Amino acid sequence: MQIEAVIAEDPRLIIPVGTCEQHGPHLPLGTATIIAERLADDLSAEYGVLRAPTVEYGVNVDTERGFTGNASVRKKTLHRSLNDLLDSWEATGFKEFILLTAHGHDPHQEALATVITAGARVRVVDIFAVNLSEFLEGQTEAMHGDEVDTSIMLFLAPELVHLELARDHMMSREELRRYRRGSLKVPRMSAGSIGRPSLATVEKGRILYERIRSRISDRIFLAPALAE
Repeated sequence: MQIEAVIAEDPRLIIPVGTCEQHGPHLPLGTATIIAERLADDLSAEYGVLRAPTVEYGVNVDTERGFTGNASVRKKTLHRSLNDLLDSWEATGFKEFILLTAHGHDPHQEALATVITAGARVRVVDIFAVNLSEFLEGQTEAMHGDEVDTSIMLFLAPELVHLELARDHMMSREELRRYRRGSLKVPRMSAGSIGRPSLATVEKGRILYERIRSRISDRIFLAPALAE
């Protein structure tokens, strides 16, 4: 009855979608999940929009399979699972779904972007699609276990970060594109992360997180909810 009352005021639902994958020895396997969950919690509290339990697993890059502890689902598995979940929620009155993810792998994004509903609106939010370049020292964009991930984790969960283990490894824009598509392996010289995590700081993490939260707030949550 409480959920029904909230939906009557705002029929939107936030769904954080995470991953279980390496981000270098300095970060936990659940880094993308932790970031998406925290953002979902903060946005839910700020705007009074309901937040669903986290979908803990996503589509990892196939070439990461050698990293112990990684766990992935196939694109069609994630897609079908989300279809089923959204269908169930839509039947109870939700009219808009906001899928939050901090994972840029193309098949993962495609699984979210192609979810089908009977009539409800689906909005996929790639957290790191927000332009953060003005705040970065060694990169021009978000990579993986990098200056961005590590700074945000230092801000959100510093007890989970071991910065002394961070190792820098840069890729060109073309190499990064191929990696995200799954056609390029994590180089042997890399510890599983890409970018410059050694440049991460708590203050930088605060600024990056606030920029991401502000941009998503403006573009997604300050827009009026869908009418009946």
